[in-house]
Amino acid sequence: MHLTTLETPCLVLDKAKLQKNIRNLNTRMKALGVNLRPHGKTAKNIDVMTMALEGQEGGITVSTLKEAEYYFEKGITDIVYAVGIAPVKLPRIFRLMEKGADITVLLDSAEQVRFVAEAAAAHGVTVPALIELDCDGHRSGITLEGDDLIAIGTLLHNEHGVSLKGVLTHAGESYQCRSTEAIRAMAEQERSMAVACAEALRASGLPCPVVSVGSTPTSNFAQDLTGVTEMRAGVYMFYDLVMAGLGVCDEGDIAVSVLASVIGHQKRKGWVITDAGWMALSRDRGTSAQALDQGYGRVCGAGGAPLDDLIVSGANQEHGIISDRNGKKIPWASCGIGSMVRILPNHACATSAMYDRYHVVDASGEVVDTWHRVNGW
Repeated sequence: MHLTTLETPCLVLDKAKLQKNIRNLNTRMKALGVNLRPHGKTAKNIDVMTMALEGQEGGITVSTLKEAEYYFEKGITDIVYAVGIAPVKLPRIFRLMEKGADITVLLDSAEQVRFVAEAAAAHGVTVPALIELDCDGHRSGITLEGDDLIAIGTLLHNEHGVSLKGVLTHAGESYQCRSTEAIRAMAEQERSMAVACAEALRASGLPCPVVSVGSTPTSNFAQDLTGVTEMRAGVYMFYDLVMAGLGVCDEGDIAVSVLASVIGHQKRKGWVITDAGWMALSRDRGTSAQALDQGYGRVCGAGGAPLDDLIVSGANQEHGIISDRNGKKIPWASCGIGSMVRILPNHACATSAMYDRYHVVDASGEVVDTWHRVNGW
């Protein structure tokens, strides 16, 4: 079955590109001497994660407990839940632990330590925790300034029901970098801050076996990971236009796309209308702050080759509007009514989240498999 027989809009995954992307980062991490703990939030699929784990130590990262439950049911036991823990999440954490999951939570406050410890002790379990570090002012986490790091570490080490497993940070600001040199500098900032915090904990007589860092940009450009025990990344499996805009990958490396049908023309406006609106593409406009604004996505032919400078310049709920980014004449013959196009996403995680499955294709466009996703929280 060829992809052009699929009902649109649908999510297409190029298997060869996926395999190449995974292989390249696995090789890079081995050369730098650290384990790659792939993040399951992008793929949300066991087939992809099985590929990503090949040659690694076996642990993964997740961003929802739905992912944790799904991956555990598929046989993965070593899981880091890399979102700050809340009390309402603990019953599901405990249930996973009772079934045999080795799940680690993330926190950055004494309040979190206390409510996790109290609930876990009452439940008769000990929950391992990583302290979240803020290496770049991006979002949550603590720094070396002040007494929080040692205070939280001491609480985790001494309270019943919890244990101190290490530290974790995420250089989210790497997504805002404007050059590969800036990403390299951010990768070193991420590494050095995490290592310094680990050393501070150890100097205070506290254990810190895990030093976890990671983002797709920094994993691709880090030059030294001394002191780091693991790297986390997820988007690298698929890549997307934001990563291409950062210089992390080429557009040709992007493995996931949305297949859409052309349903109309507005020739007086220079528009091609498709059946893939923001419900199919997501509202993510991550490239709008980059040098090249890709609208809601880059337009390619059904075979995957880019169509001139066509982008999805506008999106309604179920309608996408394609135009030339420079206002040039549309190649109408390449976008005939009833024909199909493939749209590369700004953000692979956001676009993929709009679907419940991948249509996996080979280089010729033949559909070789269907892989289901797990969505929700």
